[in-house]
Amino acid sequence: MYLASDVHFGAIPRAQEEAFLGWLAHAAERAGHIVINGDLFDFWFEYRQGPTRGYGELLILLREVVDGGTPVTLMGGNHDWWGGRYLTDEVGVEFLHGPVVRDYAGHRTFLAHGDGLGRGDWGYRLLKPVLQSSLTTRTFRWLPPAWGDRIAGRASRTERRLTEPNARQLERATALSAWAKDKLRAEPGLDLVVLGHTHVPSAVEVEPGRWYVNSGDWVFHRTFLVLKPGDPPRLTEWTAGAEQPEAPA
Repeated sequence: MYLASDVHFGAIPRAQEEAFLGWLAHAAERAGHIVINGDLFDFWFEYRQGPTRGYGELLILLREVVDGGTPVTLMGGNHDWWGGRYLTDEVGVEFLHGPVVRDYAGHRTFLAHGDGLGRGDWGYRLLKPVLQSSLTTRTFRWLPPAWGDRIAGRASRTERRLTEPNARQLERATALSAWAKDKLRAEPGLDLVVLGHTHVPSAVEVEPGRWYVNSGDWVFHRTFLVLKPGDPPRLTEWTAGAEQPEAPA
């Protein structure tokens, strides 16, 4: 299984988008399952008049990957939680709206994007129920796609994060790491907790054979997770079409 997160397609430099498209095609040839753990899109919404525009190249490739026999699972993140029937029916992916516990390559895994977990981030915690409420969703759905996408584009801060993680991101990374370690200790049936959201790649063996992994991002790092039966999780960097291991953090 191959897993990535926080691509923010549509807001990153074209070179990063091309790298991710290359990785996706590569993963389709190598992996039995591809998981994108939130924020594949910098913004995604399915309006009454159609979905968010500008992702045609990516959607076509996702459809080709699924049609080629490799299942793709998308977890909704804080930028693209509003996925729905277009992604599932037209593109063919599985779309998840919240955390799940599943067996991935023999690892009992808790999978979540990570937004709203751990200490702090109180502003977002208060705003999240409003953004994801049925009333907000129904109201936003009536907007013309160009209007809704423009509003979301102004609210997104991705273009300000095209450098190394800042102090706030590092603080969130520390909080999520602590939360994940506590969860592993509290739930001995889990082998693996996998999160994203912080844009800070990390792989920590909390107890023998039990890991916390944050898959990082494609805004800056181009990192992803490889899971194979019987092997520990491997955090990997995609560099010029080659897979190169990254040292656990």
